[in-house]
Amino acid sequence: MQPEELRAKLHGVIAFPITPFRKDLSLDAEGLRDNLNKLFAHPICAVVAAGGTGEMYSLTPSEHLHVVEVTVEAARGRIPVIAGVGFGQELGIELAHASIEAGADGILVFPPYYPNADQEGLLAYYRAIGKAAGVALLVYSRDWATFSPAMVERLTDIPNLIAWKDGQGDIRQLQAIMKRVGNRLHWIGGAGDDMVTAYYSTGIRTFTSSIATVAPRLSLRLHELASNGRGEELTSLLTALVIPLYAMRARRKGYEVSTMKALMDMAGLHGGSVRPPLVNVTDAEHEELRAILESWRPFLD
Repeated sequence: MQPEELRAKLHGVIAFPITPFRKDLSLDAEGLRDNLNKLFAHPICAVVAAGGTGEMYSLTPSEHLHVVEVTVEAARGRIPVIAGVGFGQELGIELAHASIEAGADGILVFPPYYPNADQEGLLAYYRAIGKAAGVALLVYSRDWATFSPAMVERLTDIPNLIAWKDGQGDIRQLQAIMKRVGNRLHWIGGAGDDMVTAYYSTGIRTFTSSIATVAPRLSLRLHELASNGRGEELTSLLTALVIPLYAMRARRKGYEVSTMKALMDMAGLHGGSVRPPLVNVTDAEHEELRAILESWRPFLD
């Protein structure tokens, strides 16, 4: 898939599936396949294999490749598959090459392992992975990878860079970046389903969703309401069904993954435990999650 072809498909909900593990924390590839087959019955616009919710940082290179392979096989060309890559420059290039050979349509580059790197080093990191990949490149601004408008403009000299996924949630800074760069990039809201209102108010019409891994119809409804300016209904839905989950996710580091895995198990899907240093939700919090899942019942298959 050519970069501009992928860009044209990025409208709506991009799903960020979890990577299921068995009790011994080994990769549950068949569980992943089953999850994806259920997910792909819904009209999401793309899927990210081995993303942040998919615990990319906990996977070995061989596991990472297997996750991408299973995702590509399950997608069967129906929707684009974007592979998450990162760590350092050379490992990022290695993961990108393997993912492309496995059939990934694009690469989502996560921040490098080194926090608060010099700007020139960051530029070199993204340029090297972009040049080596050749396919559509998306940058994920999250954690310590923060960018000024001028720096994002400099990154646009990467020919195959098509999109920017914001994971910071700083709308003021994002608007400044969007104003500086314009339509050179496709803009993706990536800090959470709970921020759909804020992102769509800027003109964005694509967001990444971890909720889609459990309740894709809920994520798609958020997109529908936000796209059509139905603010009252959107606020009501967010307040009742989404914000309670995000309040829980904010309690501990890594809960953005742990909560989704617990919800998936409760919904009859394949979640499993997280790998350390992430921690699983407590027994008491399981009961809170059951109440959240029950509130989602109208949006569950």
